[in-house]
Amino acid sequence: MRILVTGGAGFIGSNLAKRLQQNPAHEVTVLDNFSHADFANLVDFKGDVIAAPCGPAEPCRRCDVIFHEASITDTTVTDQFLMLHNNVEGFRHALGWAAKWGARVVWASSAAVYGNLPAPNKLTDTPRPLNVYGYSKLAMERLAHLWSLEHSKLPIIGLRYFNVYGPGESHKAKFASMIWQLSLQMKAGKRPRVFTPGTQKRDFVSLEDVLQANLLAMEAPPAADHHKTASVFNVGSGAAHSFNQVIEALNAALGTHLAPDYFDNPYPFFQNHTQADISKTTPKPTSPKPPASSTTTPNSPTSPPASPTT
Repeated sequence: MRILVTGGAGFIGSNLAKRLQQNPAHEVTVLDNFSHADFANLVDFKGDVIAAPCGPAEPCRRCDVIFHEASITDTTVTDQFLMLHNNVEGFRHALGWAAKWGARVVWASSAAVYGNLPAPNKLTDTPRPLNVYGYSKLAMERLAHLWSLEHSKLPIIGLRYFNVYGPGESHKAKFASMIWQLSLQMKAGKRPRVFTPGTQKRDFVSLEDVLQANLLAMEAPPAADHHKTASVFNVGSGAAHSFNQVIEALNAALGTHLAPDYFDNPYPFFQNHTQADISKTTPKPTSPKPPASSTTTPNSPTSPPASPTT
């Protein structure tokens, strides 16, 4: 099976590419423009790496599956054309390749589409994104639906990622998960910085669960109803934990006693509580809670400030 991973040098994309290559039946190609990625994530990847954006030209020969992880992940970008042109039009090109190849598409949406809707966040909720990043993901979901009506045999599966944490995210700096950021600060002996009052909650989901969701989506049978060919699923743990709880758990795990360093939130589009309703996601993820045993071990000496959204 030939597989293309766009955004394959990023956090999730690189881990997915390396997991896929463990199967000798898979021939995996990575496509990335390296604008939000790190070559270090691919040192152990043995497949072909194409340094290019998602454009109209087919990036490689025919593939059976496209994992579309490519995206601007800086949620503070306010240039609407830049965000939408990169995310939506890049996805449109990927769908075009898939149509020519007859390929399945599994792609990364985001919990950002929910905005500040009451938790738990359900697939039946009417999306209310707070920034252009969240809107770009919503526009991609709608594009997938429209595309599926024209290409009824083309499976397109979107995964709404919640706050993913795990190895390979250090290059994301202030847009890495809060678990990663806070652990970096605390391992350096610094008080963990969080927005006042620290009771904001996130659904933290392990990278392993996200990889499993992608692999299951790759193997899922096509929908019998062509109106459901474009599907979307929440990918989270189904539980939410506050930043204060994460700090408490990290103190216990690291043997430290560092009090939070609160500061005012400068972002008007901050999500205060995300929590995935995973009742439609089968099998259900089995992420451990973020405290202690499930936290990752950072390898970066820096301690970036808190990020505004998942």
